[in-house]
Order: sequence, then structure tokens, then C-alpha cells
Amino acid sequence: MIKITLPDGSIKEFEKGTTVLEVAKSISEGLARNVISASFNGTTVETKTTLTEDGSLILYTWKDDQGKKAFWHSSAHVLAQAIQKLYPEAKLTIGPAIDNGFYYDVDFGEHKISDTDFKKVEDKMLEIARGKHEFDMREVSKDDALAFYKNENNPYKVELIENLTDGDITFCDHDTFTDLCRGGHIPNTGIIKAVKVMSVAGAYWRGDENNPQLTRVYGITFPKQKELKEYLELLEEAKKRDHRKLGKELQLFTFSQKVGQGLPLWLPKGAALRERLENFLKKAQKKAGYEMVVSPHIGQKELYETSGHYAKYGEDSFQPITTPNEGEEFLLKPMNCPHHCEIYNASPWSYKDLPKRFAEFGTVYRYEQSGELHGLTRVRGFTQDDAHIFCTPDQLDEEFKKVIDLVLYVFGSLGFENFTAQVSLRDPENKEKYIGADENWEKAENAIINAAKEKNLNYVVETGEAAFYGPKLDFMVKDALGRSWQLGTIQVDYNLPERFELTYKGSDNELHRPVMIHRAPFGSMERFIAILLEHTGGNFPLWLMPEQAIVLSLSEKYENYTQKVLNLLENNEIRARIDNRSETMGKKIREAEMNKLPFMLIVGEQEEKDGTVSVRKHGGEDLGAMSVEQFSEIIKNEIASTLKTFEV
Repeated sequence: MIKITLPDGSIKEFEKGTTVLEVAKSISEGLARNVISASFNGTTVETKTTLTEDGSLILYTWKDDQGKKAFWHSSAHVLAQAIQKLYPEAKLTIGPAIDNGFYYDVDFGEHKISDTDFKKVEDKMLEIARGKHEFDMREVSKDDALAFYKNENNPYKVELIENLTDGDITFCDHDTFTDLCRGGHIPNTGIIKAVKVMSVAGAYWRGDENNPQLTRVYGITFPKQKELKEYLELLEEAKKRDHRKLGKELQLFTFSQKVGQGLPLWLPKGAALRERLENFLKKAQKKAGYEMVVSPHIGQKELYETSGHYAKYGEDSFQPITTPNEGEEFLLKPMNCPHHCEIYNASPWSYKDLPKRFAEFGTVYRYEQSGELHGLTRVRGFTQDDAHIFCTPDQLDEEFKKVIDLVLYVFGSLGFENFTAQVSLRDPENKEKYIGADENWEKAENAIINAAKEKNLNYVVETGEAAFYGPKLDFMVKDALGRSWQLGTIQVDYNLPERFELTYKGSDNELHRPVMIHRAPFGSMERFIAILLEHTGGNFPLWLMPEQAIVLSLSEKYENYTQKVLNLLENNEIRARIDNRSETMGKKIREAEMNKLPFMLIVGEQEEKDGTVSVRKHGGEDLGAMSVEQFSEIIKNEIASTLKTFEV
């Protein structure tokens, strides 16, 4: 008998050789019908896998991320088979599952696949899927694996196998198709009911531009046709909400080839939006005891060598800047934390002075490949809402929880309600990726886990996702379309204080090392605004809108009254402007709707006579006639309902 531990902590006994599917049946018939993949002792397995030792088993259905991964990994095999059947001369390379679907890199030779080919590929995939072919894994010797792909005249697979170790090579068979594969499949192809080839793109073999260029075929599959339909509708909505499109329409930001790729230029409305976000956080930070600091955009190379950033990220940084002085090298600032360490080092501190909380909206620069740049979400220059807290070990727990409170306040004020906290830990099997002593890592990781528990956060633990200098708590936020984004982050660091020899004098009159907390609720202003744009569709919370109202005049005759209305609005700190153009009211309203203006105040003869405005809300709701004072109360009440006061 073997003992199997389930996710709820319960332990069940089974005969040695019991399959994963049989374990699922012992729990419920419904689960057995829906389970498509599993993990045993941390290794991905299949429902037909036999269990021969004690261990922990997690069962996955389509609803689980790991279940989707197995589904899409298996679908990549079906795509590869379909391509091989349709284009016998094509040479297959690799085809992994990705966040939304899968792809396969293919050398099509002389044939150039395009969207006109997608339908026949989809039809062939569905034809294969309907065969309900099981996926079977088998071990293959290196010699046999090489012989198979040499016979197939596939140099790409041969190259992959040559880098593998004999005894560690497996093939996956389904129907008449065989592929080099490590495993992790659904029970059979019949579960795949809906198929869509999404796009094709160029991709160099193994990501090296010196290698042949392949065609990357992207696809996605679902267990129900209805789910594919919903996904495609979601994509259409995402196109409407694309921050690059909305940023242009709302005149928030632009890019210039002359300035350089990945370097956004903020237009007046976008700059005002950024300023409001900064002021919003500065106000909360001041209340929480932060002090604003400013550091330069460059620093000596030695600074980043001390911090470890140069060794870790040197290749992703811009080339060193030299000066007329021989041997003097500077870098564009890739991180704010080394500068803040030196600000701390500028004065001697006592334990009575701590914690010290230094905050800065600091612009940093990192070189991203041009093909990886994407609007505001992937840029080469960005501003972090960075802060670093230097505290005693005894203060760490309380300070960490206070930062969680600040992050939750930011999310609540901006409408991000659906999120999961991710505790990102070091990979214990790959410690050379990180700096610092094991003892410090253990203390830092325990501090984060304890804080997450005490604040009752919905959190998950991800091994191997820590920063190179310390573990962190990342906030994974779901937007209005259900997409997950990493936004706020909080990190505990015992290592930079060691590297920069930071000290404070303790109550014992001896020098001690402070603990450092890195935190950025927004992450970067650029990326945060991009995500906020797509989450809200440009309909920002009222307190953040560049313009909260527009006064629309029916005629130039009411120009004086229109100006009076605007003055009253400004006196009530409402951001508004006038549209006095000699255009039809219908056109003015349509344009105001397109520009996402929350309120339209229509002014004509009756409104001037009564001293009122006719109020129309974005989306078409007519609120009727009212005084400017009454309208101002509506604005203030709506802002108060979303923008709470930060409580320390």
C-alpha cells in the first residue's frame, strides 16, 4: 500500500500501481470525469500515470492554470501533426504552452503560411481531435532518438537531442504522430472541441538572429465551442481597451522615433494625470511618515557593482557613459535602491531614529530589445514610485504590514478589487542566482509569510520568483477583462545593507545592520497607467479624470453665462472646460462621449434664465436641470465614495 496526501491535507491509502484517475474516482465520479492532468511530488503527471510510492498529489481540471497548461501543451502536438499532414516538407522544432494557448515554431521551407491557411489547419486539428487518440509517453535512447530525427531529416530536433543526456529522453505518441516531449498531457485528443489559429510571426531558431528564421504559429483551444466564442469576444473588447489606442485618443502620451524607441513623451493631459497619481500617493506617504528624496539619473558604475545590480543586470543596461576623465564610468540609473542606501549612509543613525522611510518618484533606465517593447507596459525609461524603509529587525513585521495597508489603499481607490498576493521565494535548488546568506533569506521569507497571514491576504507561494537580493510579496491584480497583472510589490532585503555597510547604533551602544524594505505600490507609473487605462477603458475614477466636466453651449449667445458656470465649477475645484464651437449639440455630445468626459453640462436659454445647468452623464444618463452648487455636491459625493482617506 502507498499513502497519497491530497491538497486538503487528508491522506488516503491505495494499492501500489493505482493510477491518478483511480485516485480521482475514489474522491468523486464528477472529479474523475473532469480531471485532465495532475502533479505528483511536484512533477507533472498524467491521469494514466501509475503511483508506486508515497507522495502528494494535486488533481487539475480545465479550471486550473496547470490544467490549461496540459490542455494547451497537448494541443500543440495536435497542431504539429496537422501541419505535418498538410505540409509534409515542413520541419517541426518546439511548441510550448503559453499564458493564452500555445505556439509551434516551424521551418516551412519555401511555403509561406498566412491567414488564408488558418481554416484548413483548424479543420485538420479538429479532425485529429475527434479521433480521441491517447497520448503515450515512452523512454528512448539517445541513439534511437537521433536516428529517428535524422531519418525525418529534421536538423532542429537532432540539435535538441544532442544537448540531452542518454536516459533522459522521452517521446510522446498519439495517433500516427511522434514528438520529442517531456510530458504533461491530457487523457486524449477528444477533449479538444474548439480550435483557433490566432496568428503567425517570425522567430529565430533558439532566439538567435544568426540562426534560421522560422514561422511561429500561434493557436488556442478549448473544451467547449462556447468558451472559444467568449474568448474571441474578450479579445475584441481588449482591442477597444488597448492602452496604446486609448492613450492616443485621449491625448495622454506619444512616442517619437527621433527621441527613441521605448521612451514615452507625456502630453499635457497625461502629465496632469501622472501628477494627480503622484500627489495622491505623496499625500498618503506623508501621513505614513515617508520623507521625499531625489537622486540623479546616473551613477558611477562602481555603485551598481557594489549593489550587485551590474553583475545581475549589466547586459540589460545601457552601455557605460564615459567622461573626459580617464577610467571614470557612469551608468544610466537601472535602480533607485543603491542611491537610497547612500542617502541613508550620509548620516549616523540610532535605533531611536528608525525606521527611516525614503520615497522618490525616480526615473530608471533599462535596455529592452526593440521587439519586446510594447506601449507603456514595456519601455526603456520609466518612473518607479519607489520607497525604501530602513528599520531594526524588531520593527520589520510592523513596517511590512503598514506597507500592505498602503498598497490596499491604492488598489481600493483605483478600483482594483480582484487580486491575489504572491509570496515569491528563492529557488532552493538554484541558490547561485541569489546573493546573501541562507540565514538572512530564511528570516526574510518568514517575515513575508507571517505578514500575509496576519493581514488575511489571499496569497499563494511561488518558489523561484524572488528578486536576486531578497524575497518579495507581489500583488497579482485581475482587470475588468479577467487578465492578471503584477502591480504592487514589497520586498525584504538583508543583503544590500550588508553590501553598503549600513549601520545604526543600538540600545547596547553597538553598531547593527538595519533591515531594508523595498516597496512600490504602482510599480512603474508608465505600466500602472497602461493597466489602469485598459482596466477602466479610459473611464478613470472621477477624482483622477483629466477633465471631470465639459460645459456645452447651445449658442454663442450664452457665452457670458457659460463662463460664469465655468468659474463656479473652478471655485469648487472641479476640472472643466467650455465647448462654445458653432457645431450641432449632437456632435458636441458625441465627441464628449468619445473623450470619456464624465459629465456634460448643457447651457441654453432656459438654463440661463433659471441659473441652472442640464446635466448629462457619460453613457447617456440624463440627470436633469440643477444648480451648479447641486452638481458640485454630486461630484464631491462620488469622489468621496471611491477616494477614501488613508488611515495610518
